[in-house]
Amino acid sequence: MDSPTVSILSEIPEELHDTLKNYLSRHPDWDQDRVVTAALSLFLLQSGDTDRRAARIYLDSLFRRN
Repeated sequence: MDSPTVSILSEIPEELHDTLKNYLSRHPDWDQDRVVTAALSLFLLQSGDTDRRAARIYLDSLFRRN
């Protein structure tokens, strides 16, 4: 069963978006949502968040487990 999700809207620098598009064009198994989920969950883990759900979501995004 998939976890519930929410939609977010965020403005990012154009250069970052260009880099993301380039990465995604070379890695077809990844998509924008997966990259953002992995990045946000890793940021929370590295910032001292001890919520195990962030760790699970990070690992799920890396290994594409749903």
